[in-house]
Amino acid sequence: MTKIDQESQRAGEEQISGDPALFYRAHVFCCTNERPAGHPRGCCKEKGSEKLRDYMKARAKELGIAGVRINSAGCLDRCELGPTMVIYPEGVWYRARTREEIDEVLQKHLVEGGRVPHLMLKPGDDPPIAKKK
Repeated sequence: MTKIDQESQRAGEEQISGDPALFYRAHVFCCTNERPAGHPRGCCKEKGSEKLRDYMKARAKELGIAGVRINSAGCLDRCELGPTMVIYPEGVWYRARTREEIDEVLQKHLVEGGRVPHLMLKPGDDPPIAKKK
């Protein structure tokens, strides 16, 4: 059994009895939120998130990565750190700014079932605005 199969099985085991089967083994939410020009927090869209999401979808299809849904999300509230994405069921957050970084996430996380530590966002990586609260 591969690591991905084991993770899918674990995700299924966490379901409550009677829940329907999962639609996807992984679900990737790519922030494509747009704020007004000049907004102090910026936004993922102005950092190219839509093109990166489109590339990720096309590349996943080219690689034959099955059981994965890649789609847009509204604001993930990490605007200053973007473009950002979160992958479920694990809840792992990434910042990916280039096609090469998207390729790393696809290969390491979605194909091999591992992680890409240098692209991961951690709880201490809160945006500057959140730290002021």
